[in-house]
Amino acid sequence: MPPSSLPGRPVHFSHAEMTEVVLPNDANPLGNILGGKVMHLVDVCGAIAAHRHSQSYVVTAAVDHMDFLNPVRVGELIVLKASVNRVFHTSMEVGVKVFSENVLTGERLHTSSAYLTFVALDEYGGRKEIPPVLPETEAEQRRYQQAGERRAARLAFRRSRS
Repeated sequence: MPPSSLPGRPVHFSHAEMTEVVLPNDANPLGNILGGKVMHLVDVCGAIAAHRHSQSYVVTAAVDHMDFLNPVRVGELIVLKASVNRVFHTSMEVGVKVFSENVLTGERLHTSSAYLTFVALDEYGGRKEIPPVLPETEAEQRRYQQAGERRAARLAFRRSRS
């Protein structure tokens, strides 16, 4: 990948957080939020971080594996946190972490995590170069490194299927 001519942006520049209360219309018969609703919110929250970082339109290109570790029940809050892990010229990996929050006790449980790949587009729908992300903390540097490893695995998988 050629080096970017654009100035980099720190991870906190594009951090996104969303919170919603889980209502009955978003729940299954057991009173837990629907998995599809969680996936929708993950995509939206991830896209917000990608929009902020690239300051452009973005489209979802891929979503990595997602497990549902704990349910989010009707009446609880669902909290999503997203940040850009790494930029790859016109695409970027965004990590989204999902929590349930009990409104009475404040207890939070990790419910899901996902890595999404977004592609930045210009106003005509063509790919657009994205400023690099500048990891500052140890955790951001670790996520940056791991994002490169995940991208290599995604590309190897894609090549093996063609």
